Amino acid sequence: MRADAARNRALVLRAARRQMAEGDGSLQLNTIARLAGVGVGTVYRHFPNRHALMEALSAERFQELVDAAQEAAAEQDALVGLQRLLRFALGHALADVGFAAVLESARDAETTTSVMKSDFDHAVTELLDRARSTDAIRRDIEADDIRRLLCGVEHAVRSGTGAPDRTEVYLDILLEGIRPPR
Repeated sequence: MRADAARNRALVLRAARRQMAEGDGSLQLNTIARLAGVGVGTVYRHFPNRHALMEALSAERFQELVDAAQEAAAEQDALVGLQRLLRFALGHALADVGFAAVLESARDAETTTSVMKSDFDHAVTELLDRARSTDAIRRDIEADDIRRLLCGVEHAVRSGTGAPDRTEVYLDILLEGIRPPR
């Protein structure tokens, strides 16, 4: 990437982060261009749509999730690792609406996002395989199910009061639900 293109991309990302920090998650590309002091065409060249911009904004947070999943997969007790990972992921999703949207999206705008999702799913699959081997979780749960269920809990918390005690209640229900039937 040319130096001026890299500078413009950084300006766009900085403006989008500032807008999100101020509570405006609309990420209208025309508005972002104005705030960044660049042309609309420049924004669209780097980010063809709002979702691509959200992916770029969430890349660092998503890498943190992948790292946490890999750490959880290395945990001696797979169920403890899974619980820690779910709490970490839910905290990230609740703290960043854009990240939650990227996490739950079925399609990715950027290859790097697809790679990170694949890395995440691989670590979660390893974790689930170990948990299944000790009969700690149901046999029919897959990595994609974990991601979808986590997004469901995130949605439930956001649609309610958002109180921390409800977050723990919903997460406990999820964890209990993936255990084998008694």
